Amino acid sequence: MLVGKASTHAPLSESDVLELLARGLAPLALDGKRVLVIIPDSTRTAPIPLLFRQLYALLGDRVARLDYLIALGTHPPMSEAAIERLVGVSAAERAARYPRVAIFNHRWDRPDALTLIGTIGRDETAQLTDGLLADDVPVVLNRLIFDYDHLIICGPVFPHEVVGFSGGAKYLFPGIAGAEIINFTHWLGALVTSMDTIGVKDTPVRRVIHRAAAFVRRPILLLALVLKGATLHGLYIGDYQQAWSAAADLSAQLNVITVARPFRRVLSMPAPIYDDLWTAAKAMYKTEPAVADGGEIIIYAPHITEISYTHGRLIDAIGYHVRDYFLKQWDRFRHVPGGILAHSTHVKGKGSYDAASGIETPRIQVTLATGIPEERCRRVNLGYVDPRTIDPRAWAGREAEGILLVPHAGEMLYRCPALRAAHKP
Repeated sequence: MLVGKASTHAPLSESDVLELLARGLAPLALDGKRVLVIIPDSTRTAPIPLLFRQLYALLGDRVARLDYLIALGTHPPMSEAAIERLVGVSAAERAARYPRVAIFNHRWDRPDALTLIGTIGRDETAQLTDGLLADDVPVVLNRLIFDYDHLIICGPVFPHEVVGFSGGAKYLFPGIAGAEIINFTHWLGALVTSMDTIGVKDTPVRRVIHRAAAFVRRPILLLALVLKGATLHGLYIGDYQQAWSAAADLSAQLNVITVARPFRRVLSMPAPIYDDLWTAAKAMYKTEPAVADGGEIIIYAPHITEISYTHGRLIDAIGYHVRDYFLKQWDRFRHVPGGILAHSTHVKGKGSYDAASGIETPRIQVTLATGIPEERCRRVNLGYVDPRTIDPRAWAGREAEGILLVPHAGEMLYRCPALRAAHKP
């Protein structure tokens, strides 16, 4: 049964959310059960404090436990202060008012936190990926889920560079998964390219994720949120495939901006929720499909001083390059984790590489105006401009000149159908 309410123009109220949650949870036999809620970290806009309060109001007196697992993927663990901001409640208040609640960080990098739940064979991966990859994929997930009777996934659905639209079972893979399937799905998305994936509902990566989720032998309820900016416009509750599908359709209406002509230059300003380039690069992914060949995206984020707090060393070693730079030198790069290669190609964008001449030709220029030093930007094969020389106000209102300013970049997708058709694979 799918429970939902949505509007493209009017936000949902707190009473709307409470009523939908009550209807969605009512059929579940949760009395005395242990329930684990899987939620995003702070790099996703979502009304997690509201859901935290309302879920406890509805389930706190019914269940034995109502714990939370933060779907970090490979993002760094959240501090206690960051968790307090995420759920809107201090640790002391949680202990006093929410005695059946604990909150855990996912740890993709700790083997003792993970368990193998199945394997997708190479014949099946070849079928799921339209022949792009044919590998045995171990499906490794956080073992904590097996301490619980019921799982609830709660998170937003936005256009996404790896999977097409985020949300749903993506909170399992990569959200609480191990490195193997994270690397496989991200490299698969890179082979398709971000520009040809983002904002597409049926993708090879989504098929793999749904196949992997079938190995999870626990009942799963999805609370799929759809936002425009910070405003909640839709909530769908039900089966993780059905609720996600409805949310993706609404997200396509709310979070995709279609432009008639591509822009020559874009000043894309990542939202403050991103604190390194690994996450802030969404400012590039979400605008690349609206940038003309030979154009430029400047990622303007003076507050960012690090490429990746988790993977910076590996990215420094390989730099940022187009997909074919790696494919045509595969023996040189096959040892690099697929997630690292994928991030590299996603940031650099589409382009070509001539192995004979060693010439790499990206479709567009990507330039950083951040706190990352110029020497490091050049070393990893990205452009640099001193952020102190840029006044974002000077970029505003110049769309007719082919110049676009995108504040709070990272969740709204800009797309030019004519450009997309010209580069259709």
